[in-house]
Amino acid sequence: MNKRLILTAIISCSFCSVMHAGDITGNIKTKKDKYKKNAVVYIDKIEGKKFDPPKEHKILDQKYLTFVPHVLPALTGTTVDFINSDDVLHNVFSPDNCAEKFNLGYWPKGEKRSYTFNEPGCLAVVLCNVHPEMEGYVVVVETPYYAVTDENGNYLIKNVPPGNYILKIWHERLKGEEQEITISQEGTVTANFELKR
Repeated sequence: MNKRLILTAIISCSFCSVMHAGDITGNIKTKKDKYKKNAVVYIDKIEGKKFDPPKEHKILDQKYLTFVPHVLPALTGTTVDFINSDDVLHNVFSPDNCAEKFNLGYWPKGEKRSYTFNEPGCLAVVLCNVHPEMEGYVVVVETPYYAVTDENGNYLIKNVPPGNYILKIWHERLKGEEQEITISQEGTVTANFELKR
């Protein structure tokens, strides 16, 4: 085999993991349309596989006296930077044990504080001592295969390797049943959810 053929084979193989993957798409149904947004749909775990957290930090901003985004999914071990983009002092804390009841103190506009979420499955509410109306969530997941629903309740999880999985959903107010799904080497699987109290 000459060098050109070897190079072609290497290049072709480098796309194997992308070519042999499927997508998961779907929609959630709720009684009130305002609850369709900000649900986290995710593959619970893959047996025998552990994923390294991203080197790049995730960002949860404090802007217009709200947490942006309102819901932030993060792989186990991910560090989240909490930024203050407002002209007032902010604070970030969580009362949840799975987030060690952290309190990052107070800081002005343009500064940030960080926290690493190491507990798999943690559903941490984040609050501000200065502004009690502010509330956000960090949802700690064990795989990088997750998505947040848009305002119409739609979601898309891309490039999922072939296999059988449990697909779960989290919502701050409502509940939905988990689903068993099978991803083939290519194509799209549709999984819709109905959320209720």
